[in-house]
Amino acid sequence: MAQSLYFPLLLIALCSISECVQRQYHFINVNKNWTEAQRYCRKKYTDLATVDNMNDMIQLMKSVNDGVNQLVWIGLQKANVYKWHWSSGDPVLFLNWTSGESAGSNQCTVMCNGQWIKEACNNTSVFICYNMSRGLVFVNQTMNWRDAQSYCRQNHIDLVSVRNQNENQQLEKFINDRNSSGSAVWIGLFSDTWQWSDQSNSSFRYWADNFKDFSYSAAIQPNKSGQWGDYSSDYNQFPFVCHEDKLIVVQQDLSWSEALRYCRQNHVDLVSVQSEEMQYKVMNVVKLASTEAVWLGLRHSCALGIWFWVSGETVCYQNWAPGNGTSEEDCEPTVRSGAVQSGGNRTWISRPETDKLNFICRNY
Repeated sequence: MAQSLYFPLLLIALCSISECVQRQYHFINVNKNWTEAQRYCRKKYTDLATVDNMNDMIQLMKSVNDGVNQLVWIGLQKANVYKWHWSSGDPVLFLNWTSGESAGSNQCTVMCNGQWIKEACNNTSVFICYNMSRGLVFVNQTMNWRDAQSYCRQNHIDLVSVRNQNENQQLEKFINDRNSSGSAVWIGLFSDTWQWSDQSNSSFRYWADNFKDFSYSAAIQPNKSGQWGDYSSDYNQFPFVCHEDKLIVVQQDLSWSEALRYCRQNHVDLVSVQSEEMQYKVMNVVKLASTEAVWLGLRHSCALGIWFWVSGETVCYQNWAPGNGTSEEDCEPTVRSGAVQSGGNRTWISRPETDKLNFICRNY
């Protein structure tokens, strides 16, 4: 495809990041049990609603009809295996236990001297919140883990997440500078067995105070600001919320140009990844792919020696694997395009555009 098609858009692109919503929510005001609701959503849309963060929760609540006081099913159901999750919804890419720690019932995490220790969630500790403008915030009040989570979400963003060794060292220094007592500090890591219907890795939870963690399914409670409770999935019948994916993994093996044409004819475009948040959303869906890498809307210009998004945006946020994404790509015998790995750390790689891969389209 001629490069000249992309350059007029490229010349006017700015490094601004717009918020992208991964899903469209649809409220279905018909009473069904959880399994019937799941079957309906999978037939009509994508699945029962998944929620990644508070922004998603706000959008979901906007979809629920005003005046609905009844409980409303979402796509969260109790499973059998305990897993570690971050309160913020970040993927768990890094762990730093004092010794090997397996996830178990009612377990949360404190940090002490840079190491992580399992702790009962109903114990009390001081804690660290994350704030978009202020960064890390040390809260010198002792609370149990769930109260600390609520405090952070009401006053900042969430309990802090730690994604790598560098962030762990920065957090350790931050705590040492402010926590003169040397006591253990809550971070946002917790374990549970809950699983989303669409098999999403989202670890976001919004439980109300009356949450009992029974072996049931989750429903939002409109009379409690949409907070969640757990209810019997077989005997209760409630209305429900479905979601329709904004990102679609297409399990066809096409060249990059063929994938671009397919997305523009059947959806909107190949996906652009302009923020860490969007990268997390891509990481959530790319696991559905059948190829080792998946095409993105990322293209290299041999004439200009730059990478750009076909949507007309410059590459501001980057997540390249080492040795990939350089300006001096080998353009012979074919142009290079960008793909995301479907395994490992899901970083971006440069591939010849003639390679046959799955790809991600966007619907927004």
